[in-house]
Amino acid sequence: MAIVESSLGTASSDGGLQIGVMNGDGIGPEIVPAAVAVADAAAARAGIRIDWVELPFGARAIESHGTPIPDETLEALSGLDLWVLGPHDSAAYPAGFAADLTPGGVIRKRFDLFANLRPARALPGVAATAPGIDVLIARENSEGLYADRNMAVGSGEFMPTPDVALSVGVITRAATERIAAEAFRAARGRSGHVTIVHKANVLRLTTGLFRDVCREVAVRYPDVRVDDFHVDAMAAMLVRRPEQFDVVVTENLFGDILSDLAGELAGSLGIAASVNCSSSRAMAQAAHGAAPDIAGQGIANPVAIIGSTAMLLRWYADRTGRADVRAAADRIDTAVATTLAAGVCTRDLGGVATTAGFTERVLADIATS
Repeated sequence: MAIVESSLGTASSDGGLQIGVMNGDGIGPEIVPAAVAVADAAAARAGIRIDWVELPFGARAIESHGTPIPDETLEALSGLDLWVLGPHDSAAYPAGFAADLTPGGVIRKRFDLFANLRPARALPGVAATAPGIDVLIARENSEGLYADRNMAVGSGEFMPTPDVALSVGVITRAATERIAAEAFRAARGRSGHVTIVHKANVLRLTTGLFRDVCREVAVRYPDVRVDDFHVDAMAAMLVRRPEQFDVVVTENLFGDILSDLAGELAGSLGIAASVNCSSSRAMAQAAHGAAPDIAGQGIANPVAIIGSTAMLLRWYADRTGRADVRAAADRIDTAVATTLAAGVCTRDLGGVATTAGFTERVLADIATS
């Protein structure tokens, strides 16, 4: 693994890549290096060099810089298009940081990472509640009911009295158009089907606007089949008939809930990959949290962050047309699937492999593929 201190961009003159990496908290320092090692090996097999720009972040950055997301980290990220972010445990930060935007939230907001793309697919060797599931949830990531994302100044949650709490939900045409476009573009590379999820029978103006704008965007993609569901019906149908869905596009809160449900239906949030992206930048970030209760024990499941890193490389390949980067991403996914199919998995999936043991088996498969 090549670590460099600074970067001038994502692609270097020799075709190599420069990727920012932030290990994060809890199990992050165990699983993120596993993803880096796997991506390095797959890239090397494709003839690509990756320089990893390691940046201070999270609890360790508080100790060294007095803040979980130092200015120097944000400045370095500005010079890169691709980043890998480990989980953060902001609830455990000192009290002075409790009211601050989470460090991941700072990154999302500063760089306008408006799309959270979360696939859920049953993998060989993993006991899935829904073995037929293979969906991509395109979650709008910049507004909705989440208080850290819907106001330019102040919080979207407030209490006029100690006994009354209010929350502001924001849905805009502009934000809906761009997440819808992401969903329809993704569907063209999958099964050509988009499902719009809303609650327009009750939230007529807000999620009604979301549904209607998505339908307007659909007109530009006549080759993609479109339908829509209320969010409660969608949750039921994901459990009952998940195989009928391909790409699901929805607003922030609904997308967060449905993607966690889909991840569990596929077998575990421990295998739930995710990227946060804009039209020009992308950040790999597993859907699960920091799991501080098992940190340092060497038993954390690295599948989700490894899969997220493969998604990151595939996002870059799609953006640049680089077949070699796409081949590296495919090699990562194949190696993980092969390892799981052989029964090698961590404790949360019913196996006995350590984090390091699982990673070594994936690396061995990449070396011989």
